[in-house]
Amino acid sequence: MNTETEHVQCLIIGSGPAGYTAAIYAARANLKPVLYQGIQPGGQLTITTEVENYPGYPNGVQGPDMMIDFENQAKRMGTDIRYGLATKVDFGSCPCKVLIDEEKWISADAIILATGASAKWLGLESEKRLNGYGVSACAVCDGFFFKGKEVCIVGAGDTAAEEALYLSKICSFVHMFVRKDAMRASKIMQMRVLETKNIKVYWNTEVDEILGKEKTEAVRIVNNISGEKTEIPVSAYFVAIGHQPNSEIFKGWLDMDEAGYVKTQPDSTKTNIEGVFAAGDLQDKIFRQAVTAAGSGCMAALEAERFLSTLEHPVPSDHFQAFSEEKEK
Repeated sequence: MNTETEHVQCLIIGSGPAGYTAAIYAARANLKPVLYQGIQPGGQLTITTEVENYPGYPNGVQGPDMMIDFENQAKRMGTDIRYGLATKVDFGSCPCKVLIDEEKWISADAIILATGASAKWLGLESEKRLNGYGVSACAVCDGFFFKGKEVCIVGAGDTAAEEALYLSKICSFVHMFVRKDAMRASKIMQMRVLETKNIKVYWNTEVDEILGKEKTEAVRIVNNISGEKTEIPVSAYFVAIGHQPNSEIFKGWLDMDEAGYVKTQPDSTKTNIEGVFAAGDLQDKIFRQAVTAAGSGCMAALEAERFLSTLEHPVPSDHFQAFSEEKEK
């Protein structure tokens, strides 16, 4: 495979809130960032409709429009934004390298990874068709739009339990579908769910289909034991069966947890590879909000700037020895 190589000062992989915010800060610091947008320019917010919880948009904003604003701001600051997908990395030597579309290596003095995470879905055709129209993978993001209405949620872990409880506070009723005869959530979370009057748990139950032409109107469920199918009118369908960080190409190079989230140093975006930083949902499995992703993108750019300054102005090896001797005097 013949590939060309280009060297840049600061390379950003990913174009959600974390990637674009990193680009804005890096460009303002004159790092001349190059950003590759990846397979889904704009990230998960491009499949979100109304966003009302991001500061600066008092009347709310459509997710795709918000990401266009982010992109335009990054461009105005001087970011070189390109289409392309990172398909391989080589972090074994300095500078580190990233292969784009299996065609071109980009070497960079500093690399900010903001490839995000993808929600896990059941795989129903109706999940795709009605995504953003009553179908969501984030109750905290979208539950507000169904205030006072009946909704349903799929899942059995702590996240599903937490989101069911959150929805129960703003929605009239929550139908919770659990595939087996027990939940995986911690005992305390299970107890809270089962004691909440406007949450009903359906055991041994799977979603067969989400019903509705232009918006979610009902779900058809099936009992795994009896095979009986039932239709339940709901205004929204939330899936909470986990997220998958988009970290596959970094395996073997970066330290990760058992779920594949990239590990960063405490209070930092630094990874185990010098000059490589991780921001956004790629390393955050707790909050997963646009505003927290943007914040970590800012952190990554600031840390990249500091790292690059050490390359431009290296401290002489005898500096610390001389400093120690001076102190002893």
